[in-house]
Amino acid sequence: MREGDQDVRWYVMGDDDTIFFVDNLARLLGRYDHTKYVYIGGVSECVKSSFDVSFEMAYGGAGLALSHPLVEALVANLDRCIETYPYYFFGDQILSACIADLGISLITEKGFHQIDLMNDISGFLSAHPQAPLISLHHLDVASPIFPTMDRHKSVRHLMTAAKVDQSRLLQQTICYHKPKNWAFSIAWGYSAYIYEQLIPRSILRRPFETFTPWSFIGEPPHYMFNTRLVTNSSCETPHTFFFHSLTRLSNSNSNSDSNNNARTYEIAMTYVRHKPRQLPPCSSNPSPDYISKIRVYSPATKLNFVENRGECCDVLNVDGKNTAEVRIRACKKTEIIIF
Repeated sequence: MREGDQDVRWYVMGDDDTIFFVDNLARLLGRYDHTKYVYIGGVSECVKSSFDVSFEMAYGGAGLALSHPLVEALVANLDRCIETYPYYFFGDQILSACIADLGISLITEKGFHQIDLMNDISGFLSAHPQAPLISLHHLDVASPIFPTMDRHKSVRHLMTAAKVDQSRLLQQTICYHKPKNWAFSIAWGYSAYIYEQLIPRSILRRPFETFTPWSFIGEPPHYMFNTRLVTNSSCETPHTFFFHSLTRLSNSNSNSDSNNNARTYEIAMTYVRHKPRQLPPCSSNPSPDYISKIRVYSPATKLNFVENRGECCDVLNVDGKNTAEVRIRACKKTEIIIF
C-alpha cells in the first residue's frame, strides 16, 4: 500500500495478458461492501490446474479483487505468510493461503476467466455462464476467437461490441421458432447458433467441447463445468454465425414530452455464417442452410444482473431472402424458456 491510498476501495490484480472489462468490473464490485474483508475472483476451468494448485483460490490470470481493509491486513502479515509457505511458487497461491489464514473465503464470480483451455475456445465463449464478463486470460495461447481474424484483430473486434454494451457481452439468450422446429442461441457480441431441433435451454447452456484442457489428469472429467461433445449429428450440430457488425437504431419515444424529443435506441447486431455446415437436414422440416446472416436487436439499456435471470428473445422473421431476425427482450414475470 502507498501513502494516499486511504480513499481506495478496491485493489484489482491481473497478469499482463489479462483483458479486463472495466465497466462490468466496476458494477460487480459495487454490489459488495468494500469496508469489509472481501476476496473476489475466479477459479481455473481445468481440473488438473485446480488439482495442482487449488480449487479454492482466485487465479491471478483471471484477475482478483481485494477490498481495502483486506489489503491492510495482508500488508501487516505478508512477511509471516511468506515465511509460512516457502514451498508455494505462485504469488496468487501465497496470497490465497494468507487470506485463508485471516479467516476469509473466496467469493467466486463466474465472469473471471483464467481460460486454462487450449485451441478453439468458441464453444466456451458461446455458452458463457450467466454472469457479467469480467476478464479473459490466455487469449495469446488459444486460437483466435474469431476464425477469420488473427488474435489481435479478434480482440479488437470483440471490443467493438464491448464499447457499445459490456453488460450483455457473451450473454447467452435462447428462443425457439416452432413452425420450423429451430432453436436459436445468441451469445451477444460474439456468436449465434441455429439448431434444427428444439433443444432445451438446460442443454444449450453447456459449452460445446471445441477446446482441449490446459493439461490432462487421466480419465475425464477434465473441466470444472459440464460440456457437450462435438458430433456429426445433423440434429445436434448448429449452423454457426459470428459477430460481424452493429448499428444503433433510433425510435421516437411516444411517451416523451413534445419539448424534449427523447429517443430510445436499439442495437442491431449482424452475425454472419462462418462456413457451410455440410450436413444433411435433421428432419423433413426446412433447413436453415439458406440463411447467411442473423440480425439480432437488443435494448440499449444495460442488463441488470442483480436478479441474474438473463433475458428472453423472439424470432421475428426467418422467411427473408437470407437473413433471420431475432429480438432480445426482458423475460415476462413467469415466463419459462422452453419450447
